Amino acid sequence: MQDYDRWTAYAPMVLRVEVLHPGDAQGNGLLRRVIYQMPFGRTGAALELVTEVVSPSAARAANGIGERSEQCGYTYKMIGRQSGNDQTGRVRLEPIPGGTRLHFEERYHLASAPWRWFEGPIYRFINKKNEESMRALSAWLSAHPEYRSELA
Repeated sequence: MQDYDRWTAYAPMVLRVEVLHPGDAQGNGLLRRVIYQMPFGRTGAALELVTEVVSPSAARAANGIGERSEQCGYTYKMIGRQSGNDQTGRVRLEPIPGGTRLHFEERYHLASAPWRWFEGPIYRFINKKNEESMRALSAWLSAHPEYRSELA
């Protein structure tokens, strides 16, 4: 999930991710800059702060067992240029019989003009791209069963 070199393999909006600060050993406090494609050929950038990280190894340690049986994931907050124009999100992986379920939630908070005026079209564009990304990530993970995110 925080294997940023792979994001461009499945996320159509993401052009690259730069880690500005790695955070602690688990990734809490990580600060990343995401460079992404916008409508009409434009590009944008977002600073995102990662918190509440539960890594696969931490989930195993919390359970005192060798198998991953607890959800792992993280929360992030996009820090907008203007106060109030932020995004928050949560990504987690849930072990299920025969695989892993991906959970993704993202909320946008557009409080100021001109962004507030275009809230509907902005949400539709972002939601469409996020759904494409999550479907592509799921397909990529299915095609690469050898991939182990805890080693990334």
